[in-house]
Amino acid sequence: MKLGSRLCPRLISAFLISISLWNAPATPVVAQEQEELRIATSYKLMTLDPQYANLNENTSLLSHIYERLVYQDEKLELKPGLATSWRPLSDTQWEFKLRENVRFHDGSAFDADDVVYTIERIRDVLKPPSGGFRSYVSGIKSVSAPDPLTVLIETNGAVPNLPLFFSSIFVMHRPSEGFQTTEELNAGSPPLGTGPYRFESWSSGESLRLARNDDYWGGKPAWSKVTFRVIENPAARVAALSTGEVDVADAIPARDVASLKERGAKIASVGAARINFVQFDVGRDTLPGVTDKSGEPIANPFKNLLVRRALALATDRGILVDKILAGYGTAAAQVFPNGLPGTSAKLQPQAPNYDEAKALLAKAGLPDGFNLVLAGPAGRYPGDAESLQAIAQSWARIGVNAQPAAAPFSVFNTKRAAGDYGVWYGGTSGEAVDIILHTLLASPNPERGTGALNFGKYQNADFDGMLAKAESIEVGPERNAALAQATELVMADQAIIPLYHFHHIVGYGPLIGSYVMHPRGWTTAMQTLPAME
Repeated sequence: MKLGSRLCPRLISAFLISISLWNAPATPVVAQEQEELRIATSYKLMTLDPQYANLNENTSLLSHIYERLVYQDEKLELKPGLATSWRPLSDTQWEFKLRENVRFHDGSAFDADDVVYTIERIRDVLKPPSGGFRSYVSGIKSVSAPDPLTVLIETNGAVPNLPLFFSSIFVMHRPSEGFQTTEELNAGSPPLGTGPYRFESWSSGESLRLARNDDYWGGKPAWSKVTFRVIENPAARVAALSTGEVDVADAIPARDVASLKERGAKIASVGAARINFVQFDVGRDTLPGVTDKSGEPIANPFKNLLVRRALALATDRGILVDKILAGYGTAAAQVFPNGLPGTSAKLQPQAPNYDEAKALLAKAGLPDGFNLVLAGPAGRYPGDAESLQAIAQSWARIGVNAQPAAAPFSVFNTKRAAGDYGVWYGGTSGEAVDIILHTLLASPNPERGTGALNFGKYQNADFDGMLAKAESIEVGPERNAALAQATELVMADQAIIPLYHFHHIVGYGPLIGSYVMHPRGWTTAMQTLPAME
């Protein structure tokens, strides 16, 4: 059976004058109008407030309407967005120059007052559980607009990666008075942005409909209309693509790739800018579920580097990537896939070495191994529950009997926070390597805001110092090199066992010429280029 297609498809012959993505300086400019683009997405947009929560659900879908000062390209490099340039004036002052001739969807001009409003709304108005972007602007002491195309920002201290922070913040239009609330945005007039598509309609958890912004500053977008259908069930998304009900489907399970190709679909994939890993509790003296072979509690074995290394050496990443992820994953040795900014070329995933792992356990005083419960979420990440089983089978070869304990993510998350686990499988993502190092592996420190995801209470003063030094350097090659060195140190200490970077997989039908993947996992019409006759 061939992939379904529309009745009388209108594939337009057009010359793409320029291509640039992710709310970049230009989306495809076309010679004549394209028909509607239909996308089946796993992302369930629950709000029209672009600053409510820092989730891919909002980032992907609302990026059609709103834009950022700075954006990250497919290599996670910073590029001009609504700001054409930026520079530090001192350790605590930044200047951003804004793009000329940009208009919001109601025709009003974009200027520096809109940036001031955006920062002040996030910093001063939005409160938890909203305000998911507050950490990006909490260090800003003041923001001003000396002229319509210049923004001056004064920070409380040095914030050398401020442009990176702005690559996550959508700019809103300043209203005539006051600050808009989330409730007003969800129930009131259509949201106003400067993006390539205008808002048409939204049904929470069901659909989002958009229309082309013919006056977009970056050039006329490729599609006249875009409809996102929220289809959370993976099998249903695959079926919708197979029958031609949609043109694009995101978050395709690896197991369905072969059958989709047989039906005529095309597949695009990229290694995710994220890490799935095993994390240890190294803070407590004894741990729940960790015993000797007779079932008696033992001293926390994960405090011993030799034990952590033994378990890492007994982990077969090849099985995880090749079997469980069907090849749509990359074995990991650090927090981001090799080649992205801040990664180290020296760190490469190791093949399992069970003999060496056994020798390390014996040297640590555990020649017979021990028992543990290996916890993790079920259905949160591709192959999560199956990964627990595979890891347990690998560890059994060195005498470590791991009992997999998979639970729905909400249950797992609650129990992990309560200290019910001694070792677990997890995952996280971020805008950059330092964001993950900062939250996952740095010592928990509320004053510095580090270690928010360091549930195992790992501490390494040398690493903390190297990371702090790297974070004090402005974004660029020198900072990337410093982050790579910090990563090498913390990975040598086996703070976690990096497992894999799963791949984002998108399928598309005959109306689409190509789909450009982004490691952040975004799904947008701007990434979707029309087929040519």
